[in-house]
Amino acid sequence: MCNVSCIMFGLKNLKKQEIAGKRVIEVGSWNHNGSLREVIQVFSPKEYVGVDIQEGQGVDVVCDISSLVKKFGKDSFDVVVCTEVVEHVKDWKDAITNLKGVCKPGGIIVLTTRSKGFKYHTYPKDYWRYEVEDMRKIFEEFDTQIEQDPSMPGVFVKAKKKPGKKVKNLSEYALYNIVAGKRVREASARDKWNLHFLYVKAKHLVEQVGYGFYKKYYMPTPKL
Repeated sequence: MCNVSCIMFGLKNLKKQEIAGKRVIEVGSWNHNGSLREVIQVFSPKEYVGVDIQEGQGVDVVCDISSLVKKFGKDSFDVVVCTEVVEHVKDWKDAITNLKGVCKPGGIIVLTTRSKGFKYHTYPKDYWRYEVEDMRKIFEEFDTQIEQDPSMPGVFVKAKKKPGKKVKNLSEYALYNIVAGKRVREASARDKWNLHFLYVKAKHLVEQVGYGFYKKYYMPTPKL
């Protein structure tokens, strides 16, 4: 998945010399509402592999984000693309460690995700919110270019893997969890019963019901 601002970030920051003749993997490649695939393929990569947890448009290989290194091997891709995925992964630390793991030294990771203030969205699950400062710390062993999404709460990252640098240990890092309503080191099943999350779910349900009512009774039917 990818919004317009995400695509513009890719257009602005991905260079032909970074992609031409290189191996590219897109993690979370099922194309629901846009993808960087067409932007990247203009620069003629050697290979473009789309990976997701289920089959769909743009998916070449079915694989969980936490199994990337096991599936493809360490240091196996020159470019790693992951848009609008990591907020949905319960074990975000393992997910990002795998993204770093399949990226070759000197290669780049392009990652987009949501920040605090972005509404709860349940496809498939919703756990985390990342800020610019979080990304600076999470990717501190990389050379990074980090921007806020100009259209909605979110953050965009382009990170170049420094040869010889040890991958950062993220085990103690606390990130804002939308279920718990605070920064935590890991997601817990207990959090879904707290008052904060019950309110978040109720608000989401009202929004969904309201949109369904509007779509059914007020949204104009397109003329053929």
